[in-house]
Amino acid sequence: MEILSEIADKIKELRKEKGYTLKDLADKTELSVSFLSQVENGSSSLAITSLKKLADAFSVPMTYFFYSMDTHNYHVKIDEQKSFKMEGLPSEFVRLSGDFSGRSLESMIVTIPGGQKHGHKYNHPGEEFAYVLEGVLIVEIEDKEYLVQAGDSIHYPSTMPHQWRNPLGSPVKILSVITPAVF
Repeated sequence: MEILSEIADKIKELRKEKGYTLKDLADKTELSVSFLSQVENGSSSLAITSLKKLADAFSVPMTYFFYSMDTHNYHVKIDEQKSFKMEGLPSEFVRLSGDFSGRSLESMIVTIPGGQKHGHKYNHPGEEFAYVLEGVLIVEIEDKEYLVQAGDSIHYPSTMPHQWRNPLGSPVKILSVITPAVF
């Protein structure tokens, strides 16, 4: 996983640049010293929530870990679209967004295996839009469930507690667009 190695290198580089010890970084992020050491050495992957804590501790956007801030890549060709997974999620992601400073949208294809939940119920700043390409998705927003079938879409403020799940035995494939940009 080349991307994880690059993220690990950037975390270590930023930590040293800021003059933080692993203990300092652990205190700032509420992540353990041993976990941070494993991440920096590439022997452990990161959940998106952990990466967000690190970005906040370093006062950088999460995109810092994925691309150079000098990059201006507007066109994303199909052969550049690589799938990846995040620790703690059964889902697979393919990032579709261009890369340039100041962008606020994050677009991706998310595939959730049959019978699986996409993380836990949570809320965060921004908005989410989902268009189901294949399969069926149940989106729980606060205490209400929405059945979103192929060809349907849903758009909601992500400040409301929400969760996605696939009720069927086959994968669901979703075009997802969220704000703010996370990668």
